[in-house]
Amino acid sequence: MRRADARRNRERILEAALAELTRDACAPLSVIRRRAGVGQATFYRNFPDRDALVLELYGHEIRQVARAATELLATRPPDQALREWLDRLARFTLTKTGLAEALRHATRAPGAPDKPSYAPVEDAVRLLLRANEQAGTVRPGLTPEDFFLATAGIWQLDPTADDWPARTARLLDLVLYGLRSRPGDRPADDPGSPDSPDD
Repeated sequence: MRRADARRNRERILEAALAELTRDACAPLSVIRRRAGVGQATFYRNFPDRDALVLELYGHEIRQVARAATELLATRPPDQALREWLDRLARFTLTKTGLAEALRHATRAPGAPDKPSYAPVEDAVRLLLRANEQAGTVRPGLTPEDFFLATAGIWQLDPTADDWPARTARLLDLVLYGLRSRPGDRPADDPGSPDSPDD
């Protein structure tokens, strides 16, 4: 029971921190603690300082976004899973600017801890691209690097603009159109036959 209570307290702190830091990157820890409904000792037992809280929260959110790729592939066709996951990634990136700013504060000082690894998101992209390649819905041989270069402009949109959701959807449609497989595409590991006319 004590372990379950401790887990719930930690989850409440993270939920409160996400809400407050998304709204204001400089939200006081006292405000976060009150919103979570935990005592000071409980709060600092879980997160001894602001940097520890921000780093854990950002890493937690990254893992949540990445985990959604597996969940979507289990219940959706690969192309639909990719699109829905891209929507989630865009919402995370464009609506959590306060959290991103808080992370910059936590990691910019000399000797500060490193940012949480973005590797889970890269792994999620690789998983989705592989599933779509096997389904024949994207060009063969695409890499996470290709994906992030292709979507780079989306992350520059202004999330305070009223039309950002519509602009994001339009850009995602364009990106997915570019990733889509075409007649004559070969599998990534198929160099073509010697008799192929373009050899």
